[in-house]
Amino acid sequence: MAIFSPKLRVLRGTVTAAAILALMAGPQARAAAPSSATARAAATAEQAKRPNVIVILADDMGFSDIGPYGSEIPTPNLDALASNGIRFTQFYNSARCSPSRASLLTGLYPHEAGVGYLDNVVRPDGAGGLQGRIADRAVTIAEVLKPAGYFTGMAGKWHVGAQHGTPPAKVGFDRSMFSKGGTYFPDQPGKGRAFVTIDGKRKPLGSPEVGKGEWYASDMLVDWTVRFVDEAKAARKPFFLYLPFTAVHFPVMAPAEDIARFKGKYMAGWDALRRERFERQKKMGLIAADAALPDVLPEAYDWDKVPAADKERFDTIMAVYAAAISRMDKAIGTLVSDLKARGEFENTLILFMSDNGGNAESGPDGRTGAAPWGGPNSNVFVGLNWATLQNTPFRYFKHYTEEGGIATPLIASWPNGIDPAVHGSMVREPGHLVDVMPTLAELAGAKYPTQFDGRDIRPMSGRSFAGAFEGRTLTRSIPIFWEHEGNKAVRDGKWKLVAQFGAPWQLYDMSADRTETHDLAAAHPDIAARMAKQWDDWAARSFVDVWPNKIDGGVVKGRLEGGKAPGPGKGKRGKGKRKPAEQAADDE
Repeated sequence: MAIFSPKLRVLRGTVTAAAILALMAGPQARAAAPSSATARAAATAEQAKRPNVIVILADDMGFSDIGPYGSEIPTPNLDALASNGIRFTQFYNSARCSPSRASLLTGLYPHEAGVGYLDNVVRPDGAGGLQGRIADRAVTIAEVLKPAGYFTGMAGKWHVGAQHGTPPAKVGFDRSMFSKGGTYFPDQPGKGRAFVTIDGKRKPLGSPEVGKGEWYASDMLVDWTVRFVDEAKAARKPFFLYLPFTAVHFPVMAPAEDIARFKGKYMAGWDALRRERFERQKKMGLIAADAALPDVLPEAYDWDKVPAADKERFDTIMAVYAAAISRMDKAIGTLVSDLKARGEFENTLILFMSDNGGNAESGPDGRTGAAPWGGPNSNVFVGLNWATLQNTPFRYFKHYTEEGGIATPLIASWPNGIDPAVHGSMVREPGHLVDVMPTLAELAGAKYPTQFDGRDIRPMSGRSFAGAFEGRTLTRSIPIFWEHEGNKAVRDGKWKLVAQFGAPWQLYDMSADRTETHDLAAAHPDIAARMAKQWDDWAARSFVDVWPNKIDGGVVKGRLEGGKAPGPGKGKRGKGKRKPAEQAADDE
């Protein structure tokens, strides 16, 4: 009977053998179980102990941008969730917005899920990984948990193929309210930002159906999430809710009073603040005490050489960003308070993470747009220098498969389900977004299907991390893989093999060098070759298209060192059926 013990310990309940077998077989089998009073009582008890789930996803937030991961930005509500829950130190996303969201929602790697790039890029003659929508071979968490009796809802940024046939309502969500990324205020201009979509119907952004008064997105999205909590309670169902925040995607915006709180706090510059974050990370045990802080990239500016007027500008840019992080944390605090008021907090599993590393896309100079910066008409991008701070202690950024592009915080809070003995502890084994689906399916007593609506469904690519809630060591039988824009990586145990587009593989021992400062490929060619073959084999079976051209991801020379002044930003995209490049960049 040992096979049942992990699930039983997590549920913390006493059930009969019949209920155990029904749980392992999934919701359909439970319906067919003997209808004795004992079995019905056991099923009722099991249902009551299954957790509610809220998955919170930040957008373009760096690894170290919240207090539990070393930030100077005050995030007391996330601090509290981490102190009373657990933190993961080596959890990974998929380096970019749409791919990470597809992976999180389906438990598959992005190309397997059909969204190997942004959802506005479709390559119908390719390997099958660039469909711009959730592929028919995939199911979402909502589609898996809904048959197990869960109410499902989402409010926030979708970005996984609404325009190509997979809006939330088509992939298992009972209720949904989604908008374009980078939407913060009801009077904000911009392509595609004039409306939101509520349960499949477009509504003007400023409509009272969206939010009351002069709302700010983080608060408005929590209002919708709490509305869905109430609907689930009225239906007497546990809930799975997905809350993908707008923050802190470009154009970064925040209320003026919040920005004012941070103005001047970044005049110390990115170099000094990065060292301070690094020291906090070492002190809290997030990073090894003997870890090395990598040198900044050659494209980064030396703060001491930046003219005074530019320092003022850069300080304001980062003040806007810090204000957006702080305001998101405040909204999370509102969510927690509302859950407590409804008696739902104790049995709600909250997961908090980010879709990629900090965003350097505007290069070293960043962008500001119209004054006041951070207001509805501005166009703030933080740029490469502040993104280097945001990704402390790692190298590179969103787009890339070095740690700075793929490392995400993961905080798990569940008072009824996480053993108090491990509260405030850190989980150090590697994990990935593909692990969320198997974890939630296990905890919900839901069955991941082999077929769904007559379609064959691809097996999950991850493994459950539910054991961490009891302090058990997590194991992984197969490596973790990445590909984005020809940037690629594989993590197998302590080893990580990584390469940028067209460049040779580099090998790192992550147990001794998490910050990727000592390339060991030449010293261990056998390990590098073995892992390169692992990656090739994975790519061949996982619908990965060959990427045609290098994308700079903002790693360019800035105007202070002879480059061009920051402009509107037109990025190249992979070949395929797609929108014009400038519109594709704005779509993200």
